[in-house]
Amino acid sequence: MNTEQQRNPKPMIALLMIAAFVGLFGETAMNMAMTDVMRDFGISAPSAQWLTTGYLLVLGILVPISALIIQWISTRWIIIIAISFSIVGSIIGALAPTFSILLLSRVIQAVGTGLILPLMINVIFMVVPFAKRSATMGIMGMVITCSSNWANNRWHYRRYI
Repeated sequence: MNTEQQRNPKPMIALLMIAAFVGLFGETAMNMAMTDVMRDFGISAPSAQWLTTGYLLVLGILVPISALIIQWISTRWIIIIAISFSIVGSIIGALAPTFSILLLSRVIQAVGTGLILPLMINVIFMVVPFAKRSATMGIMGMVITCSSNWANNRWHYRRYI
């Protein structure tokens, strides 16, 4: 990281928190939209549940692996890659003509979220002064918690995944 980012970590942390919010919001919103997905694609509940299962499976695999990825690739590139995966997955999901494509888009989105969540914590420990870390971690926790509260049944999944 350059010295400017070390002096003012707020923009990077804000970007990571927004990305984490969007990723976790997308997971919760999908749970709320499950009946719409079943109706739109004419699939059963067990099939539709794969949207959540696939997402969480990829997320659960990538979070521990991200510790190694952070050592091999610069923070800046991981952020770019993670946000790119999230955006591409969202676009594919919004345009998905079939359930299989929608499922693929969820897996792609999970790659982005699986990289962002641990990276956010890592960046906080790397760039935030010790005296301000607890407050920053508290804000991070609030962002993660609020993402699920914003996802309610008034939001249509095609607009927000």
